[in-house]
Amino acid sequence: MIDAVVFDLDGVLVDTEQLWDEVREGLARERGGRWSERAQADMMGMSSPEWSRYMHDVVGLRESPDEIAAEVVRRMEAWYRERLPLIPGAREAVERLAERWPLGLASSSNRPLIDLALELGDLAPFFAVTVSSEEVASGKPAPDVYLEAVRRLEVAPSRAAAVEDSRNGIRSAHAAGLRVVAIPNAHFPPDEDTLALADAVLDSLTDLTPESVAA
Repeated sequence: MIDAVVFDLDGVLVDTEQLWDEVREGLARERGGRWSERAQADMMGMSSPEWSRYMHDVVGLRESPDEIAAEVVRRMEAWYRERLPLIPGAREAVERLAERWPLGLASSSNRPLIDLALELGDLAPFFAVTVSSEEVASGKPAPDVYLEAVRRLEVAPSRAAAVEDSRNGIRSAHAAGLRVVAIPNAHFPPDEDTLALADAVLDSLTDLTPESVAA
């Protein structure tokens, strides 16, 4: 039985995975960093302290990790305020599930971006708890952010479901012991071995219903 549902944010509710990539790559090239095709895959799911350290240590930006993170967040906020890329059907899917279960959010985004996205998307009232991976020890694929979300929701991991789109997100929720509903990211689809960890694989948010979660 499911007692709560925990959503990911980027790639599930907002179409921002490629935007994160563009912003960080743009900053790296402006500041003389060593960007590679592998950088996007490496940083997907990392917490802010983790990816900003990666940008400093691996990509080679001279600024401190804190300065790097602050500049990326500033640029992301500007994009959100210009046009939040809410995925079609996101609000309706959240509303459907909120009618049946308390909802949480477990995201790799920074806290200011989580709050801004939920505010601009008129989604904040539906979420009982929200957790940023910068608030736990390790980002995805470690289970920490999901474990903290279900702790705050006061439900056992085995009685919660996660809605995820990416390789690291699916692995994070699975490692935490949640039922995993995967909606594969069209831009960065998870591999078949990762999808095999999901309890259900859906084509889009349109298919995300209480019945598909509880089945």
